Amino acid sequence: MKLEHVNGEKKGEILLFALSTCGWCKKTRLLLEELGVDYDYVYVDLTEGDERNEVIENLKKWNTSLSFPTLVLNNDKSIVGFDKASIEEELG
Repeated sequence: MKLEHVNGEKKGEILLFALSTCGWCKKTRLLLEELGVDYDYVYVDLTEGDERNEVIENLKKWNTSLSFPTLVLNNDKSIVGFDKASIEEELG
């Protein structure tokens, strides 16, 4: 799965599953950038074929409803939706 990377302060492994057209996904990316953290993201709607299948299978491990945004922290915990307080608590 091809990920985009944003440089920042390393606060663990952070992965954002998002849609390119999702306002809440954009707010989540802006919050991560405000917090200045290093993270990777994938716009699920811009993937195709086998890559999309791989992305969806990975996303299902963290959010069976396949809703967006889904933020995965250290391959251990997920935050589903734009939950500013939880994101700031974990990464702020």
